[in-house]
Amino acid sequence: MSPAIVPLREDHLPALRAFLGGLPDGDVTFIKEDVRDPETAAAWARPGARGRRWVAVEEDGAVLGLVSISSLVGWSAHVGELRLVVDPAQRGRGLGASLARRALREALEAGLQKVVVEVVAEQEGAIRMFTDLGFRGEALLADHIRDRNGELRDLLVLAHAAGDEWSAMSTLGVEDEVS
Repeated sequence: MSPAIVPLREDHLPALRAFLGGLPDGDVTFIKEDVRDPETAAAWARPGARGRRWVAVEEDGAVLGLVSISSLVGWSAHVGELRLVVDPAQRGRGLGASLARRALREALEAGLQKVVVEVVAEQEGAIRMFTDLGFRGEALLADHIRDRNGELRDLLVLAHAAGDEWSAMSTLGVEDEVS
């Protein structure tokens, strides 16, 4: 049975902290927040937290992935930022795509006109997954991030324009993604 994708709730907090604590250092390097700080997960799970988050959970409650969508502010309030992290053992099995489809559908239903995601340029699997979902390269920021070893890495910004892409997404099952 595949994991359920559900809105993040406070009762997911112990499993979410275990999931985040078990991520490899290489993954943690490229997450903007300090996910090793227990308060980060607590802030995400609180009712009224900025942005919306969903987790992929197994029947036993274990968290296998997390996706969020947050509206930008001001003159970019029509844009949402998507963030995604999946348990390394689950990658390549479609879970990341299911989580991304869920967040994308929710973003479009919330009226956002554009969704962006930042991906380390070397993450070919993630780039392929997002382009298969209708995202297109919008910017390449050379030497934009520094990994834990101090090496500079390129960052790719992918964008999904809701208006032009919705019919194509329909074919991919985004509009039918189960709640």
